[in-house]
Amino acid sequence: MPHASTNISRRSALRGLASAASTLALGGCAGMAAYAPRFDASELVARPTLLVATTRKPANGARAKPWFGPERASTTTMARVTMTPPDDGRFSLSSVGLVDWRIAAVEPAPQVGDLLGQATSGRNLLIYVHGYNQTFEAAVLDAARLSDGIKFAGETMAFSWPSRAKLLDYGYDRESAMWSRDAFDRVLESLLASPTIGRINIVAHSVGTMLTMEALRQLYAKLGDAAADRIGAVVFASPDIDMDVFAASVERIGPLAAKVTVVTSTNDRALAVSRWVNGSTSRVGAAEKAQLEKLGLRVIDASQQGWGVINHDLFLSNTGIRQVIRDAIDGHRQFGAFAPAAIQMGGGLAAPDGAQAPRMDGN
Repeated sequence: MPHASTNISRRSALRGLASAASTLALGGCAGMAAYAPRFDASELVARPTLLVATTRKPANGARAKPWFGPERASTTTMARVTMTPPDDGRFSLSSVGLVDWRIAAVEPAPQVGDLLGQATSGRNLLIYVHGYNQTFEAAVLDAARLSDGIKFAGETMAFSWPSRAKLLDYGYDRESAMWSRDAFDRVLESLLASPTIGRINIVAHSVGTMLTMEALRQLYAKLGDAAADRIGAVVFASPDIDMDVFAASVERIGPLAAKVTVVTSTNDRALAVSRWVNGSTSRVGAAEKAQLEKLGLRVIDASQQGWGVINHDLFLSNTGIRQVIRDAIDGHRQFGAFAPAAIQMGGGLAAPDGAQAPRMDGN
């Protein structure tokens, strides 16, 4: 990936275009990252250090870019990543999405406890598990964007598994994600054992949701309600999981199922390709809302959101979906002023500059 100071990342460019589109009144679509809801101050901006657990093999001793590559490592590496936040000034390039978060340095640590030594006791944690076709750097930057976008007050961690970050290497990525489930389970168990950490919230995307569900299933089998008591919100964004496998797993995670929010989109083109690759088996992220609600899950249908041709990573860019994640983490049974039903275009949450934000209607 080219250096951030001379090249604009794909998502940064999209945010800039979205801002320009709003200015030109090309209405009818939800606000992108430039319209992120303004909660309290972001913990990550105030203290720009992000925690990392990765099953990728280190590159350049994890001291220089790309830090970690696509190969599978024999052990899980823990690291503390120093971030450089974008300038938040009104007239800065970041205000229109043209400057983004950057990685300043990566400092490996022996184990989970070493990462948490500087944390305030009882601090809540947000873990981001990335999806298919992601470099280590992209996964870390997405974790920062997510945490800052919802103004999370606590520690933020990225769990990065070995993706080849190539469009046609879906098979390798899927197997690498499944291979990493035991490592993620051990990371979660270590975090649960730490008195430093309070509630653990998880946001997983795409293939990362499959890895997360498997790890939660193993964790609950070992620790039962003790694990469920410490896990906060679990948000599955565009889950790339076989529907039957997912339904069977939901039955195995006990009270953890009540903490799960699923963000779906029936017009998710990436999941349509996944369905074809996997022999036309239904993917959870493209399932009908009613089908998932029968499992007792909270479901957000984002089919009408976004303006792109893929509609696979709206959780990073859509104002309403960010609000859903924030409310789930805050423990609200009702999202905002509305029940967790389909997000639709129209009134409801107000967006800046007169743009219409999504409405979360009740049943």
